[in-house]
Amino acid sequence: MRGESKPLQQSTGTPDKRQAQQVHDRLAAARWEQERLGVKPRHTWEEAVLRWILETKHKATHEDDKAKLRWLDPFLAGKQLQEIDRTLIDQIKFAREKIASAGTTNRYLALIRSILRRACDEWEWIERVPKFKLFREAEGRVRSLTVSEFERLLRELPEHLADMAVFAVATGLRAANVKGLQWQYVDIALRHAWVPGSQHKNGAPHSVPLNEMALSVVRKQIGKHHAYVFTYKSQPIGQLNTKAWSAALQRAGIENFKWHDLRHTFATWHRQAGTPTHELQRLGGWKTGAMVERYAHVAPEALQGAASRLDAFGGYAAATPKQKGPSE
Repeated sequence: MRGESKPLQQSTGTPDKRQAQQVHDRLAAARWEQERLGVKPRHTWEEAVLRWILETKHKATHEDDKAKLRWLDPFLAGKQLQEIDRTLIDQIKFAREKIASAGTTNRYLALIRSILRRACDEWEWIERVPKFKLFREAEGRVRSLTVSEFERLLRELPEHLADMAVFAVATGLRAANVKGLQWQYVDIALRHAWVPGSQHKNGAPHSVPLNEMALSVVRKQIGKHHAYVFTYKSQPIGQLNTKAWSAALQRAGIENFKWHDLRHTFATWHRQAGTPTHELQRLGGWKTGAMVERYAHVAPEALQGAASRLDAFGGYAAATPKQKGPSE
């Protein structure tokens, strides 16, 4: 008859006739629920992970996601998506927190949430996503150098690292974008470089205006490599936080400083120079203005000019009524 389902043909995975019949009956019941009652078919965590990996392979954090998923596998392997509830996620949350910081643990939980949300909203595999809380994180670390400290560090760094450090402070680019910068994304005549969305952390293309500090470094690299701007012994650079970097910091007497802090230095210097939030956000390629506001405290004097604009209206004397004397 029209509309009837085709015969159910699927391996039961067992040679025992009784167990095979039980498996058959469960599959048949599930199929009847799907076709007659509109019940969604059940999917496993592994199915969701596979689809997620295929659909997000363009992400800059793709390899990091796969590493996180490998760690999560013992907790979630074999689970149907409907079985992943708050209790299970809390077990994962506290197991990870024992060996990592709250911030790192939150990245794992956020990945689980992203996959479940896509399974719910886009794939329509589940009806709802369990609610769970992330750990509260401390405010982002901000460590920057003064001009004199930076000059001291440059004197101690090998030339290739010193050039890259100057470029990082001049542009605010992250380490991966500095060491991965290619000539095809640099236009010296237009004083401009750019980072493709596939290589940028927030996923959007990032335009990078090159100031004279950045251009002086780029010009030094011409002719060293056909593809990459920055190299060491004619080869692209793999790591920046090297022994040479650590030794230079020690000789310069600089403590508690990482390569990424050069980006904080870029933002701090801009704030101290009076660069407003909306401009700094675009220069640094931050996704939101809130991420830039954490640098506001380093230069409160930059707002003094704005606050002083009201002085043109006469100050306190003009803003308050004149006091009457005894004879008035």
